[in-house]
Amino acid sequence: MKINTVWAAYFSATDTTKKVVTRIAQRLADQAGVELKTFDFTPAPVRQEAKSFGEGDLVVFGTPVYAGRVPNLLIKFVSSVQGNGAYAVPVVCYGNRSFDDGLMELCLTLEGNGFTTLGAAAFSCQHSFSQTQNAGRPDVSDLTIAGGFADQVWMKGGSDGPISAKVKGNNPVGPYYTPRDREGNPLNILKVKVSTDPDLCTHCGICAKECPLGSIDLEDETIVSGPCMKCNRCVKYCPEQAKFFDAPNFIIHKEDLEERFSWPRKSPDLYI
Repeated sequence: MKINTVWAAYFSATDTTKKVVTRIAQRLADQAGVELKTFDFTPAPVRQEAKSFGEGDLVVFGTPVYAGRVPNLLIKFVSSVQGNGAYAVPVVCYGNRSFDDGLMELCLTLEGNGFTTLGAAAFSCQHSFSQTQNAGRPDVSDLTIAGGFADQVWMKGGSDGPISAKVKGNNPVGPYYTPRDREGNPLNILKVKVSTDPDLCTHCGICAKECPLGSIDLEDETIVSGPCMKCNRCVKYCPEQAKFFDAPNFIIHKEDLEERFSWPRKSPDLYI
């Protein structure tokens, strides 16, 4: 297996996927004795241009899992990335409930776009909605496992066909997970958007610049004119803590995740 460049490619709104992908990619670059490059497609402008890789590239390709799948507002871009014979290691991060068909979807998408998959992994990380669920993950233990996984991928070299044949999930992939209230009734949070505390907001513009969908108005940060994927990047990056979600359905869903899926601690799922 001849590798010229190892890439850490990721969408990472709250930096958890970035940490996992970068650890795996850096270890693989060290093993191959080559340069590590980064392709961060979190910013909206980056996804306006087509991205292609080629022979000699090894791409650790990471996305979060939202509702058990690759985020619906992200999958179109992921589906446009071309491998052209490059190797890939698909990685997903989820909030300790389940990654459902998210990893399968990412594997199938990359394999269908000309990548040869060498391994795949799903890591349970701190949920983007919550300050308490899986707080601090990926932690030292997770990142140590990520490094060991990279070593195993390198040693194996990939010779058993598409990694999607091994990963947990449905092929074809199933529906997105449906949030429910305590009585089992479905909750719809698709149209929920982030709110702003006008007394705290200083109009610094950071949230608008950081929004992965470019949906926050640059002139008035209280206006969310486009779709909101509830990634919580604006909440995390706001220096005044002026951004928050207060929609009742969102709060019920967040509390349900925290109450029912915070324990037991789930270990990474690794496929080689």
